[in-house]
Amino acid sequence: MSGAVLLLPGGDEASSRRPSPILATASVRALGRRLARAGRDEGVAVHVVHYRYRGWNGSEAHLAADATWAADEVVRRYGDVPVCLAGIDMGGRAALRAGGHEAVNSVLAMAPWLPVEDVAAPPEPVKQLAGRRVMIVHGTRDERSDPELSFRLAARVKKANRDVCRFEVHSDGHGLHQYRDEVQALAEDFVMGALFGWVVSRPVQDAFAAPPPLGLRMPLAAGFGSSWKR
Repeated sequence: MSGAVLLLPGGDEASSRRPSPILATASVRALGRRLARAGRDEGVAVHVVHYRYRGWNGSEAHLAADATWAADEVVRRYGDVPVCLAGIDMGGRAALRAGGHEAVNSVLAMAPWLPVEDVAAPPEPVKQLAGRRVMIVHGTRDERSDPELSFRLAARVKKANRDVCRFEVHSDGHGLHQYRDEVQALAEDFVMGALFGWVVSRPVQDAFAAPPPLGLRMPLAAGFGSSWKR
């Protein structure tokens, strides 16, 4: 294997229950299949992370801890290969938080659930993302995780790491179902470029190169990826 993707499903803000193996992974299975097909010739390994608990659970940050454990397992199994953490919902938060692992070279956070900013609580950390390639994708009509919170986090990351971009999926909700094909094509473009050096599409190049706020509010065009010829 020459690269690995760890898929991080969603979760709850607080819960000590064990997640259902089938329901918990439903949100990332289709993306996993697509990435496995795209990177087959490159020798990609794609794994879904099965959490110990359904909840993030405050300072315990259980989902991020499980993501870090999974990255350790990649190193143990495959050696020194680049790892992409790709998460949705609370898994997006886990991907961002665990992105400082030494094996991780890239982070994809889709509709990441982030806590409401509170003057009494420390902000989400971003220093661990230095040196990583980071993409955030968020629907503008997400009613579960506020897209403005991911924009503000991306802006803070951008101050220390220029390899950050954020795409907005206009009129789409939390599950990113309305433009699922475009979102998955965008994810494939980013992940294959980050892990294996594939030339990414012009919109992704522009998003990384553009100064904020432009590169952090890049619209995902309808039909993105439909005319690709790899």
